[in-house]
Amino acid sequence: MYIGVDVGGTFTDIAVNRDDGTTLLLHKLSSTPAAPEEAILQGLHSLFAQHDLNFTDTERLAHGTTVGTNAIIQRKGGNVALVTSQGFRDLIEIGRQTRPTVYDMHLDHPPVLVERGMRFEVPQRRLADGRIHVPLDEAAVEELAGQFDDACLDCIVICFLHSYAFPEDEERAAEIMRKHVPDTIKVITSSSVYPEFREFERFSTAVLNGALLSVVGSYLDRLTDEAGRLGLPTDVKISQSSGGLMSVRTAREFPVRASLSGPAAGVQGALYRARVAGFQDIITLDVGGTSADVALLKDLTPSEVNERTIGGFPVRIPCMDVNSVGAGGGSIAWIDTDGLLKVGPQSAGAVPGPACYDLGGTQATVTDANIVLDRLNSEALLDGRMPINKARSAATIDDLAENLQMDSDDVALGIIQVACSRMVKAIRSISIERGYDPKDFALLAFGGAGALHAVDVARELGMNTILIPPNPGILCAEGAMNADITSDFVNTAFCELTEDNVPAIQAIAGTLAKEVELWFENEAVTPQQRLLVWSVGARYFGQNYELTLNVDMDLDAAEFVARTRQDFQDAHVALYGFASEDEPVQIVNVMAKAVGELQQGQLPLIQTRSDAEPVEYRNSLFKSGVRQRTPVLRRVDLHAGQEIPGPAIIEQLDSTVIIFPNDTCHVDEWGNLIIRLED
Repeated sequence: MYIGVDVGGTFTDIAVNRDDGTTLLLHKLSSTPAAPEEAILQGLHSLFAQHDLNFTDTERLAHGTTVGTNAIIQRKGGNVALVTSQGFRDLIEIGRQTRPTVYDMHLDHPPVLVERGMRFEVPQRRLADGRIHVPLDEAAVEELAGQFDDACLDCIVICFLHSYAFPEDEERAAEIMRKHVPDTIKVITSSSVYPEFREFERFSTAVLNGALLSVVGSYLDRLTDEAGRLGLPTDVKISQSSGGLMSVRTAREFPVRASLSGPAAGVQGALYRARVAGFQDIITLDVGGTSADVALLKDLTPSEVNERTIGGFPVRIPCMDVNSVGAGGGSIAWIDTDGLLKVGPQSAGAVPGPACYDLGGTQATVTDANIVLDRLNSEALLDGRMPINKARSAATIDDLAENLQMDSDDVALGIIQVACSRMVKAIRSISIERGYDPKDFALLAFGGAGALHAVDVARELGMNTILIPPNPGILCAEGAMNADITSDFVNTAFCELTEDNVPAIQAIAGTLAKEVELWFENEAVTPQQRLLVWSVGARYFGQNYELTLNVDMDLDAAEFVARTRQDFQDAHVALYGFASEDEPVQIVNVMAKAVGELQQGQLPLIQTRSDAEPVEYRNSLFKSGVRQRTPVLRRVDLHAGQEIPGPAIIEQLDSTVIIFPNDTCHVDEWGNLIIRLED
């Protein structure tokens, strides 16, 4: 069996593939934010008992987690001390001297994670070419180490200038520190976390990694201990921000790599489902309880970026290019000082949750609006396991309607429209603003609320095809279950793209190849499972940001330069609208993505049988002032080849699918719903 788990802010999702080609087992339950492993173990116990399964039959347990992300956002990470080159203790606070939002004069950066009193300097300075300007004062490092007490410190992070290329001083300082500080204090270097230039981003990433070591490490200890008692694999695979998996050992050492794992796992699941269903170009829409995450996959190739922010702090690691906005099922509707209706980014979360959950929530949310519009089941969700109090939803919407002096149905419809407009804006930024027309793509909607809002979003973007996978609310867990184990390696180059410099670029690749080989051995990846993808970061001289290009390191110098330059020009035109034939191109870094291809369970086909019949009818509202008698079907009753005319509502454990009037839905052999919108 293969198990995938995704822990979100509202729900914990579990998918189990028995690898017999018959069915996927699914479970969804409320998250337990204080101890996320409790929901995981509770859900596994329930699912395995229900289907009479044995934990020891599990081949792999893969897990996407928000523990690190939440710790940073809530500022509940471990206590960190920073040791840096003399004169640079404030670099991490000065940053780039830019405002978080250009036009907001009042918004400030978040307070730094390391207070000034815990930032220390030692005499040391290397120049950009590696020459020693000030030798490392080892005596000063040893003296500083004597000041640290494990009673108030979890990690020491050593960040020296230019250590991305010349890590010797960082490594020596770390060696001295480890000899003189208590064993309970971890010592890490910025060059070991991700050795790339741009010192502020590198320092920030290393500090975030240090702050997460104790938090994520403690969580993984509890999870693996409990997994071992049940007979599950203790080497739980952890989903990374880049979409691949990593071992528990790696996650304990580099927890920052899992900081954006949830959205990445969703894209991975969407990619897998789209490939099987025969779609090549898709835009993903993952709507959960707190946010909506979107990504664009051209030719089923997800874009990667090397920098994101978490809680306002830059993180320099490979990440899926996922754009997120605060618009989810739990997003709170409110009236701004200008008297206009707004939705999010504040969320009701799992507790107290939307008002209809009857757990103490008193503010209207997107979920409450869907209840009032009779698009969602007003009695219970999660196949009857979560009772719903429609009266509470109606009361919160009525309060807004009274303040806005509008009809309650129109307010509920307005909440949906405002939330969807935020999702549309997010998709425009990754498509239209980058030269892609959304009309050329299918919208693959998932997450607990993705299928509820897919039609509204697609219609506003001019898209005419929507793909809803069989288990949209649990696709992130499915994505983690079907991902490969990966690791990224990087080395800075800083040279012009010329034939004379190709040997130097290939020499850097040779050094990285040795690191990759060692990683393959440590992760027990067999030669048959190994895959290595090379890329470079390229830019015109003087630019601040580079473009990532896949390259073939086995080409001769002339072919390497010609092909890489052409790829760069094409990418520059696609992103910026122009390219310069005469401008020299600079290679900034060389990157290697190592992939260990893991075995994946078979996806089940669904049967062909007689058409499913509605289980009830509901007076649902799709446009202002018009309620329509709408049939409600159960997803498990649908068969391959069935055609469903709109309006219709399709309910299942993990999500609800809405088909608007005059639209049509086709069920394919894999159980996907393919919705075609009226022209």
